[in-house]
Amino acid sequence: MELSGTLILGGLIVVLVWLVGLKSRRRWSLPPGPTALPIVGNLLVLDKKAPFKTLLEWSKIYGPVMTVYMGLNRVVVLVGYDTVKEALVDQADDFTGRGPIAFMVRASRGYGLGISNGERWSQLRRFTLTTLRDFGMGRKGMEEWIQEVSSQLIDRIQSTKAKPFDPTFFLSCSVSNVICCMVFGERFSYDDDQFLQLLQITADIIKFSSSPWGQLYNVFPGLMEWLPGRHHKVFADIEKTRSFITKKIQAHRETLDPSSPRDYIDCFFNRINQEKDNPTTEFHEDNLVSTVLDLFLAGTETTSSTIRYALSVMVKYPKIQGKTGGPRLGLSTRSTSWTRMATSRKTLRSFHSLPVNKHIFCFTR
Repeated sequence: MELSGTLILGGLIVVLVWLVGLKSRRRWSLPPGPTALPIVGNLLVLDKKAPFKTLLEWSKIYGPVMTVYMGLNRVVVLVGYDTVKEALVDQADDFTGRGPIAFMVRASRGYGLGISNGERWSQLRRFTLTTLRDFGMGRKGMEEWIQEVSSQLIDRIQSTKAKPFDPTFFLSCSVSNVICCMVFGERFSYDDDQFLQLLQITADIIKFSSSPWGQLYNVFPGLMEWLPGRHHKVFADIEKTRSFITKKIQAHRETLDPSSPRDYIDCFFNRINQEKDNPTTEFHEDNLVSTVLDLFLAGTETTSSTIRYALSVMVKYPKIQGKTGGPRLGLSTRSTSWTRMATSRKTLRSFHSLPVNKHIFCFTR
């Protein structure tokens, strides 16, 4: 009898939550969308391996702007070039905010550039872009770093003696070392155990965040904290990375010369000292650690994935590969290489290296 009463009460609660959700949709004048189940929303009917396929099919029924529920989270889906352009370009100021992604919030402890909004995002973004440009982003100094690392990459590829191999590790090493030059002011040996461990952690974090288990954490973070699973190992690995970054920051603090900043961390410390009397400043050590974590994790994976995709395009279209091959060109001669520029831009347009935002999904046909 008691069990029956509990089941009835649980059923009534579920129905109540569902009715409240329907009322909320009407109150906020949300776009149309498929009917969502209580608690799980539309998760059960989404294609688990390619959710965008289900969303594209729904757009034929509900239009280019629709509401979908990922568990209890309300998501607005934009489909089609014109719709995405109207929202993210024509009304860019209204769409600058980012919804909180539970995995990233936990990993960054709520700080850093990756998930920030408002004044924090504006200050950190402006400072980061300016600092990276000062240290060579898009200039000859950085070009020399990249060419040196590229030469090492070519040597490692040639060491395979034309046998089939997975380029993921080689590319991650090269990209990470370029990022380390700008952020830490040093490069690591490809045989450095700590460096190799960081690369493995980076790969595991990105793989988890885009896996069904990682998406489940984003939908039900409170519940997942109590359940066993590999997300606990991933968060432990993130803490190891944070510890590595913290040690590097401490070493920079002890050897800092304000008149001669060596890298991104030194510039951040100078900014901290400049704004130490500003109570609303966003330049403090919590933001420094999380921003460096963002640059290292996101920068390594997105860049190496893009290069890996470009290589697969070259394999698929050998005629294009022949036109873009030949002597290595630097930044000073790029204006004479229209084919390379066109190929690079086409590759970037057709490839997405990060999971889409949790609260606004955008698709163009």
